[in-house]
This record gives sequence, C-alpha cells and structure tokens, in this order.
Amino acid sequence: MKASKRPIQAAASWLRRQPPKVKAFLAVISGMATLVLLRAIVHDHDNLFVAAEAVHSIGIAVLIYKLMKEKTCAGLSLKSQELTAIFLAVRLYCSFVMEYDIHTLLDLATLGTTLWVVYMIRFKLKSSYMEDKDNIALYYVVGPCAVVALVVHPSTSHHIINRIAWAFCVYLEAVSVLPQLRVMQNTKIVEPFTAHYVFALGVARFLSCAHWVLQVLDTRGHLLVALGYGFWPTMVLISEVVQTFILADFCYYYVKSVFGGQLVLRLPSGVV
Repeated sequence: MKASKRPIQAAASWLRRQPPKVKAFLAVISGMATLVLLRAIVHDHDNLFVAAEAVHSIGIAVLIYKLMKEKTCAGLSLKSQELTAIFLAVRLYCSFVMEYDIHTLLDLATLGTTLWVVYMIRFKLKSSYMEDKDNIALYYVVGPCAVVALVVHPSTSHHIINRIAWAFCVYLEAVSVLPQLRVMQNTKIVEPFTAHYVFALGVARFLSCAHWVLQVLDTRGHLLVALGYGFWPTMVLISEVVQTFILADFCYYYVKSVFGGQLVLRLPSGVV
C-alpha cells in the first residue's frame, strides 16, 4: 500500500511546486485527454448527459443522507440550493413549452429533491445554518444572468420569452455553485458529506461539458447552427466550460485529500 502511494504522493508534491500557469496548462491537457478517451469509449454521447444528471442525483442523495443522519446543515449554502431550484424550475418550463424528453423527467426529480433540501435548511435545520458564511447576495448572481439572457439568447422560432428563459437557466446553472464555494472558502474546512456533494457536482459539470463539446465535434459544428445564430451557440459552450473550471480547483483538492487519507478537506486561501 505504501509503495503504491509513493508515486501519487511524489506527483502531487511535484504539482504543488509548479506555478499557476503550469497547473492551468496541465489541467487543460488533462481535460483534453479525458475528452479523447470519452469519445473513444462512449459511442452515444447523449449518454454523457444522462450520466451527468445521474451523478448530480447521487450528489443530492449524499446531501439528503447528511441532513437525515447528522441533523445539521452546517457548511451547506442555502443560496446555492435556491439558485439550483430556480434554474431547474425555469428549465422545466422551457422543456414543457419547447421540447419534452427524458431530461425533463430527470430535472423534475432533481428539482423535487432540491426543494426538499431547501425546506430542511430553511425550516427544520435552521439553527445549524451558517447564514453569516453564506454571504453572497443572490441579486449579484441572478441579476447579471438575467441581463446577459436579455442580450444573448437563442434565435430559434420559439416565443421571445421562452428563448430568454432558456438562456437565463443556462447562465444561472453555470454560476449556481458560487455561494457554496464561498461558504467553503469562508469556513476553510469542509466536512466529508459536503465535499462528496460538491465533487459530484464537479464531475456532473465535466460530463455535461464533455457531452456538448463531443456533440459539436461529431456534427462538425452543425449543432451550433441548430442552436441558433449570433453569439448564443458560443455562450452555451462558454457556460459549460465555466461550470467545469469553477469547480476544477476544488476537485483537485478533493482528490488530493482522498489520496492523502484525510476525512476532512482543508482548503487553502484563494481556492475560490
């Protein structure tokens, strides 16, 4: 066991000593290598989107287990859960008026469990809610997303309100985890169940991003035209990439903590 850990520890030690630009470059290379691997082993890339939804559901299940077993919501961001509920509700609306498929059912299940988490934090476990740490004002997140959605949205044949709503939920999903990251940065210490949940979000975001990137490659860019014209297709891809990179730093420290055998994740300053 010790012998198997030495190469990993040596690699982690070497990576820690590298400057930020080298770390960013290695992260990009690793992401591209993973995309190539996924393209080779996953023939139907729609399965990646389903897998992303499944991993997100697993993360929610971990969160529910934490709330029911430990009877505390310490370390969790109510605002992130509320933002998640908002973009899921808007996406469900868009699904019903624009297109209805299996993803609609997955979103409905995720919305239901997210609303239950919101209820538990806001009412049942309110005494353990760290409100002073959850200090990102929601209008700082929702406002910019709404403004960008008004300016950049799909140019399809759907009603303008539906197109703006679609864009809004895409942008809001990309940044909905920011309050949770702020809570973890403020506390510096992340207990296991919360860490598992956020890591699951990171994996789900990466799989969703991989789905879109590989779909664009498979269709040789025709998917971008199907999404509409102007800046909208580019903004969709940017939103997917932003979601992934927002959580990339945390996922790195999570994996490092797991390989180091640490039950509690300690974040250094400047991670978020």
